[in-house]
Amino acid sequence: MKTNTLIVILIFLIFSAISLITNILGPLVPDIINSFDLSIGLAGFLPFAFFVAYGVMSVPGGLLIERYSEKTVIVIGFFIAFLASLLFALIPTFAIALISLFTIGIGMAMLQVVINPLLRQAGGDKHFAFNSVLANFFFGAASVVSPLLYSHLVSNIHTGSQDPFIAMFDGLVSSDLKWVSLYWVFAATSLLMIALVFIVKFPKVELKEDEKIETGAVLTNLLKDRTVWLYFVGIFCYVGSEQGVANWMSKFLEVYHGVDPATDGAIAISRFWLMITMGCFAGLFLLKVFDSRSVLRVFACGALVALLAALFGGKSVSLFAFPAIGFFLSIMWSVVFSLGMNSLSSHHGTFSGILVTGIVGGAIVPLIIGALAELVGLQIAMLFMLFTLGYVLGIGIWARPLVNNATINLRDFFSSKMPS
Repeated sequence: MKTNTLIVILIFLIFSAISLITNILGPLVPDIINSFDLSIGLAGFLPFAFFVAYGVMSVPGGLLIERYSEKTVIVIGFFIAFLASLLFALIPTFAIALISLFTIGIGMAMLQVVINPLLRQAGGDKHFAFNSVLANFFFGAASVVSPLLYSHLVSNIHTGSQDPFIAMFDGLVSSDLKWVSLYWVFAATSLLMIALVFIVKFPKVELKEDEKIETGAVLTNLLKDRTVWLYFVGIFCYVGSEQGVANWMSKFLEVYHGVDPATDGAIAISRFWLMITMGCFAGLFLLKVFDSRSVLRVFACGALVALLAALFGGKSVSLFAFPAIGFFLSIMWSVVFSLGMNSLSSHHGTFSGILVTGIVGGAIVPLIIGALAELVGLQIAMLFMLFTLGYVLGIGIWARPLVNNATINLRDFFSSKMPS
């Protein structure tokens, strides 16, 4: 199959744009709480509004790409994100924030269901695994950059900076809502991506039969399958844990350790996403040597220990342990997803759509933590993630896939490389 390098590069840029827009909410939570005078419980509705859109749009998005061209769906997804970002940039209120986040989530969900089959087609089947890892690298890199961009903007806007980029925002945002400048950046980013997509010629993506999302009897039967629900809950718990940490970390550090959300808090979140990116590369090696269930068990235990250290350690321990959680979370999505897919013998496209809907965990878990924080405080509330991470650990114990991940024997591998 002939590869299309330009499309592959464009997809990497799309992954970066999705990450930039998606993973900025965590650093913003303390500012949003202070700007709109919110309780922690109300603030929990912010990630809920965004991630519930994935639960609404993931399966319909899969059906859209079978009816319309991939280019059309991508343009619509970014245009929706552009309008929603612009709306909030112009009218920065809490009610508009909820509407904007939900609408942006709809656009991002549409993009997510398009780009993976497009990457397989453009990059070729043989290179799909490598390109997927590289795409995750771009996704992680943008997640590292976005908190630093936030910190740079709020630290320099309305300070008399002569930087033309910064000075432009002086006239767009008020001095007490400097963080809203990011939504002008998101609107501009979405508009730029629309322009790039328009000028690039797309290949026709032919979905394999097992990649198509089926409705009717197939979907109904899958929803009756216990295995489907067990792995759906697994994805729900993983994404809920990831977003629970990412969205409440900065507020926790501010409340319990006096960390400034705009500086050290943003850096901690940046390091969290950096550790997720680094963990993905470590996982590539480990999953070639060990059974994926064993790796999942070790990483889940590591995440549980790091979470307890982050919540009950001192300031320096907490600043180290929160990013460390990211390292241990890094392999969970891919391992849980692959174990699920390898546990069914057919209808993988529809099953994949159901699993992706589990991203709604990123809406529910932070909301639960926010509600509990109103009653028992944020520190105890974040212990809820012991249950979600514990479930992921359980998958590593009870999973019985039809196909195990391919591994190599290091002793045999190195002995084969030795000169005879």
